[in-house]
Amino acid sequence: MAKYIILDTETTGVGESDRVIQLGYIVLGAKEIEVHNEFNSSEIPISFGAMEVHGITPDLLEGKPLCRDTTAYKRLEELNISENYLIIHNAPFDIKMLEKEGFTTQMKVIDTLRVAKHVLPDEDAHRLQYFRYKMGLYKEEEKEASALGVVVKAHDAIGDVLVLKLFLSKLKVVVTEMFPHDNPVEKMVELTKTPILVKTFRFGKHKGKELEEVAREDAGYLRWMLSSMENLDDDMRYSINHYLT
Repeated sequence: MAKYIILDTETTGVGESDRVIQLGYIVLGAKEIEVHNEFNSSEIPISFGAMEVHGITPDLLEGKPLCRDTTAYKRLEELNISENYLIIHNAPFDIKMLEKEGFTTQMKVIDTLRVAKHVLPDEDAHRLQYFRYKMGLYKEEEKEASALGVVVKAHDAIGDVLVLKLFLSKLKVVVTEMFPHDNPVEKMVELTKTPILVKTFRFGKHKGKELEEVAREDAGYLRWMLSSMENLDDDMRYSINHYLT
C-alpha cells in the first residue's frame, strides 16, 4: 500500500553550502500515522537570517547527530521507494537540501506550491502561510496537532508539515473539481512536472501587464529577458517562449 510522506526541512540558510538542521515529516497510508521530527547538527553555522525565520539557535543543536545519522533520516530512506509519494511545498528547495545529505528520492513528488499555482492562479500569493489564513486552516490545526502530538509554529518543520497536511486536503478538492475524470493524486504528480504558464508580469517596467500583450507590443524586451536575465525562472522562460511563438 502506498504511503504519503508530507515533509519539510529547516536549514542553516538558503545558499549552496547550507544544510538541513531539522527534518520533520508525517507518514500517511499506514494503519498508524508516523510523526518524525528531529533537530540535527551541521558543520555549517546557522545564518542570522535563517534564525530570524525559524528560531533555531546553535544551542538547540548541541550534541545532536548529523542529519544522515538521525532516526528520521534513516526512516525516510526506508520509505524511499517508487510506490510512495513525497509531498512538499516548494519541493525543489527541500529535495536539493536532502540531496546534500546523500538522499536521492525515488518517490513520486507532489509539489503543492506548483499545484496551487496551476489550479489557483489568481491568488495574491502561494505561500503556505498565506493559505493557512486564506483557507482558514488555522482554525483546524490545533485539533489536528493535539491528535498527533505536534506543536504548531510558523516556519517550524513539523508545524509547517501539519499545516501542509490540512492544505493538501483542500488542494485535493480543488484538483478533483477541475479534473473530475482524473485521479487527483496522480494529477497533482502530473501538475508538479508541468510548466506553469505565467499570464501577468509581477515585476519590472511591465508590472501588471499581460505577457500576451507585452509579446505583441514589446517583444524585444522579452527577447532581452531570455538572453540577458540569468536568474529568470523556468516558468517565466517557458511562458515568454510560449507567447513569443
